Amino acid sequence: MATRPGPLTEWPWQRMGNFKYLVMAPVVVHGAYRVMNKGWGDIDLAYSLILPSLALRMIHNQIWISLSRYQTARSKHRIVDRGIEFDQVDRERGWDDQIVFNGLLFYVGYLAMPSVRRFPLWRTDGAVATALLHAGPVEFLYYWFHRALHHHFLYSRYHSHHHASIVTEPITSVIHPFGEHIVYFTLFAIPMLSTVYMGNGSALVFVLYIVYIDFMNNMGHCNFELVPKWMFQVFPPLKYLMYTPSFHSLHHTQFRTNYSLFMPFYDYIYSTMDKASDELYENSLKGTEETPDLVHLTHMTNLQSAYHLRVGFASIASKPSDNSEWYMWTLWPLAWLSMVVAWIYGSSAFVVERIKLKKMKMQTWVVPRYNFQYGLTWDRESINDLIEKAILDADVRGVKVLSLGLLNQAKQLNGNGELFRQKYPKLGVRIVDGSGLAIGVVLKSIPSDAKQVFLHTGTCKIARAVAMALCGKGIQVIMNRKKEYDMLKSQMPENRASYLKCSSNDMMDSEKAWSAAIRHGFIPLTKA
Repeated sequence: MATRPGPLTEWPWQRMGNFKYLVMAPVVVHGAYRVMNKGWGDIDLAYSLILPSLALRMIHNQIWISLSRYQTARSKHRIVDRGIEFDQVDRERGWDDQIVFNGLLFYVGYLAMPSVRRFPLWRTDGAVATALLHAGPVEFLYYWFHRALHHHFLYSRYHSHHHASIVTEPITSVIHPFGEHIVYFTLFAIPMLSTVYMGNGSALVFVLYIVYIDFMNNMGHCNFELVPKWMFQVFPPLKYLMYTPSFHSLHHTQFRTNYSLFMPFYDYIYSTMDKASDELYENSLKGTEETPDLVHLTHMTNLQSAYHLRVGFASIASKPSDNSEWYMWTLWPLAWLSMVVAWIYGSSAFVVERIKLKKMKMQTWVVPRYNFQYGLTWDRESINDLIEKAILDADVRGVKVLSLGLLNQAKQLNGNGELFRQKYPKLGVRIVDGSGLAIGVVLKSIPSDAKQVFLHTGTCKIARAVAMALCGKGIQVIMNRKKEYDMLKSQMPENRASYLKCSSNDMMDSEKAWSAAIRHGFIPLTKA
């Protein structure tokens, strides 16, 4: 939402949720009526492209979303190296609003202009006219409208909604108030309406022009540099005709430069091009390889878990993984295909997430295998090879700690990573499992001057390891359950077992005692 929302900020169907697609019902009903009365021959080319073109745009945008999130997680060509806030994720959920809006306007235009129904598939003169009209009036008018939007009056009421996203994603490009989209569509309609009135319009040119707008919008906001330098070397004037992701990223960080739509020549003409544009492009293209401090190596669970990756569908990932919606069944063929592709071509773990906590850099890597594959005896060797390759890669990159998650630490697979520790005794990266990290958190949380720890626990692996480590430090560990105490003491070396006691709270020195409850992974620490 803008700082001070003005008129026409909200979309008309904002309160309808996913039912907003019902506004396209007239298009479907109209088409069904024509087919039922006059047959499929009554559906002309222009009408038949309205709904498929909307679906194409949604698929196109989703590909950019997935590509951008994958690249910003693993690529060294990131432009703005910062995380995305939860508010931005929520703010950008409605990225398909403008597609629905455009679809309605195309339908209205189809009804209002009978000549559209006689459109041929392609006309070269119409394509040339569209390109010239975009480079001229559209780019020029957009440039000045965009500069006007940065005046404090319009900025606070409208454009600040878009600029709330400093770290951009492809869908950031279409996150604007409804009123702004009315103006944008009016501008983009100039080439299309002109070719209609000149009589050289064609269906494919309309579709390709919209694809071009979506492509450039998504590319400009993807937050990783992908435009190769050789393109500008082969054709130097291209720098005035096509912007780069780093060029537009500066507009989101500096605000008062790089106003152009897709063609920067108006920024050159009116001296609003950011002086750092070329340098940022070079640096982003060159990139900087990040060395994480910690890597968590996990794997896929069930087939639907693919959609809960950050590169997947946000609308699905926002729901619990066990929430089975009816439309999920329609995605099963895609899920099976992704599994087969991962099985055949998944030769290494891939990065799905980057996290920064103060100065600590963490990444999540995923082994391209699913739960059921870990149960296949004949596939264990190949899975271990993938895990081993990830460990060696982490070691070469200077990672300090690698945590084996879920089934990657299975005893029958590699014995909690012991197989790799023995095979590579000189590894620089420390291999731990999820339990090891939990143990480290508990031990780090207990003050160094603590003399006693009262352990509320079952016989889980974490509890045994914590007790063993504390007794090894000479800290007295007190348990109040005799059965668990006897079991734990029998597993300890004699020199450590002397620090393990079974008693009640009455034994404890409250000034130097701490209490830890370890059950089902929940580990609260309190002063006794």
